[in-house]
Amino acid sequence: MITDRGNGFYAWNGKLYQSDIVRSAIRPKAQAIGKIIGKHIRNGPEGLKVNPEPYMKFLLEEPNPYMTGQMLQEKLAIQLELNNNAFAYIERDENNYPIAIYPISATSSEAIQSDQGILYLRFVLNNGKTVTFKYTDIIHLRKDFNDNELFGDNPAQSLTPLMEIVNTSDQGIVKAIKNSNIIKWLLKFNQTLRPEDIKKQTKQFIDDFMNIESETVGAAGTDAKVDAIQVEPKDYVPNYKQTESTVNRIHSFFNTNQKIIQGNYNENEWISYYEASIEPVVMQLSGEYTRKLFSRRERGFGNKIIFESSNLTFASMSTKLGLSKFVELGIFNPNELREIMNYAPREGGDEYVRRLDTRPTSE
Repeated sequence: MITDRGNGFYAWNGKLYQSDIVRSAIRPKAQAIGKIIGKHIRNGPEGLKVNPEPYMKFLLEEPNPYMTGQMLQEKLAIQLELNNNAFAYIERDENNYPIAIYPISATSSEAIQSDQGILYLRFVLNNGKTVTFKYTDIIHLRKDFNDNELFGDNPAQSLTPLMEIVNTSDQGIVKAIKNSNIIKWLLKFNQTLRPEDIKKQTKQFIDDFMNIESETVGAAGTDAKVDAIQVEPKDYVPNYKQTESTVNRIHSFFNTNQKIIQGNYNENEWISYYEASIEPVVMQLSGEYTRKLFSRRERGFGNKIIFESSNLTFASMSTKLGLSKFVELGIFNPNELREIMNYAPREGGDEYVRRLDTRPTSE
């Protein structure tokens, strides 16, 4: 009955997310995708309507009993960055209407096809259980979609060498810290002393010449009874420039940089990052939600899901104030502008207004 198509997707053992470099590179993108707002748009014969069906509005806001839409979007974004694939299962009622969306955390996924030509995905979950769903019931996000006909290419081959370099550098730093406590002075006594006397004389040398509160710190004097020999430790600290170069390569792999990670960016830098890294995922989310939540007939009546994200929320105040002319031209309504400026909406602010000298030419 079922023909295994093989060549499936396998997650990279989950250890990648344990790296602070990788996690910091992923976090800004995941949080930005979590903040986009999903809306049901219907552009039919009766005109444009936003969120006309309450069930779809609630599904986008609360996709399942365990998380909000923001949390689901963040989780999908993290899985997409780690594995170049992210999956979510759509639960439907007896009338085939979607009632819940659950993210799928799996160690592997394989495409299988029935003899009727129906495509399924078989997942091995993190707890070892195996589940199989129709592909039409799966929201599937992909990145680096190249070799495989269904799955995004696994990033392991590209990231493994870089992560090994970082791991080796981190181990070198740990060794350097440990080696900082090695012997710096060797006291050679020219006479035979009891062990307790050797310890006493050594402690006296430390207290007199190595204590920063000592009056003779920085200078040491000995007699013929003892020779003080300084031991030069080897430099075990790894090459900083090489480590920094590797970290930059990892950041480039995730389409980010140090300014984005640390929040030290201006509006132009954020807009460039948004358009290069976030907007493609936003468009993919809109397309997947639309074609998986609505039938072809429903899409034919103008139903679609749009994810809105205003990259202007990070703009400077002067740029935001300049958007007021967009309200005068009817591009924004007052509440949309207030949202960009982080103000609460006001009653009546959803109505579009225009200056009298910018009315339609038909009037």
